[in-house]
Amino acid sequence: MKKLIQIQAALKAPKSQMNTFAKYKYRNQEDILEALKPLLLEHDVLLTLTDEMKELCGVMFIESTATITDGKETVSVKAQAGIDLNKKGMDMAQRFGTASSYCRKYCLNAMFLIDDTADSDATNDHKDKPAAKPVLNNERFEKALGAIKTGDFTILELEGKYQLSDTQKIQLNKLV
Repeated sequence: MKKLIQIQAALKAPKSQMNTFAKYKYRNQEDILEALKPLLLEHDVLLTLTDEMKELCGVMFIESTATITDGKETVSVKAQAGIDLNKKGMDMAQRFGTASSYCRKYCLNAMFLIDDTADSDATNDHKDKPAAKPVLNNERFEKALGAIKTGDFTILELEGKYQLSDTQKIQLNKLV
């Protein structure tokens, strides 16, 4: 669809959110939608986001669908995210809402070709060896657990940024 290609080329969705714990910027679903609305209007297309709760082998998950149409042509993209029904620090609505927001963001990323990874060439200082990951002391690890429970930080981000002890890994596995 030509209109979708034009929107993909024009879309600029800056990372306006800040993770204060890990000190990095990111974009959320709302940032993407805010950047998209004027382009959708300009190209006279409708974007819808829908969710469906599913279960596979005892695992509950949300499947989100992003659909764009100009009334003649339609393109849809799907994404899935698991729902942790035992997640501490969240009520049931928050657990489903978190999964929905995550899914919808990745539907939008796929539909509009938004890359959430850093370009390794842009961040490479061309030194021979990468720096070792810092070790998390117990106080910072407890803060990280809190950030994970509130959805401000993910387990994958924590594992990617820090060297974790076996005890810390066990604690993380209890959250999953």
